[in-house]
Amino acid sequence: MRSITKLTLALAFVLFAAIGAQAQSGYSTGIGLRGGAASGLTVKHFIKGDAAIEGILSTSFRYRGTVLTVLYEKHAQAFNASGLQWYYGIGGHIGFWEGRHYYDRGHDHYYDDVLGVGIDGVLGLEYYIRDIPFTIGADIKPYINIPRGGGFWDTALHVRYVF
Repeated sequence: MRSITKLTLALAFVLFAAIGAQAQSGYSTGIGLRGGAASGLTVKHFIKGDAAIEGILSTSFRYRGTVLTVLYEKHAQAFNASGLQWYYGIGGHIGFWEGRHYYDRGHDHYYDDVLGVGIDGVLGLEYYIRDIPFTIGADIKPYINIPRGGGFWDTALHVRYVF
């Protein structure tokens, strides 16, 4: 339980550190849910008109763990459609898993708790619905865990309330 508290405080710090900037992309900050292989809370804040910082606090029920991911993302209009943007970015994560449920690339089970640190990428599409105000989107987020190795793919859908 202590690791969840630490991750929540870290996500709050990232959000409040970036709050001073205004975005020209249609919204400044969005908070919502991300559903995929790793599901949880997502917060995105624009620090420039085309650049945002996204924090994701997620859990993987399969591996019984919690992960904090922070991404720097660049945004651009997609397909000349108003409100539709594609984005890409890079960042990192730190995660905690119960070892007996963590599955490494060699298919060995570990019975100790696992700490994972790694590098993440992201590529996605997001649509801003101004009338509601919400965004909906989908992304693919490849990542690599550095201490135990192994690369993974995380795909997800997200919905955010924006202000």
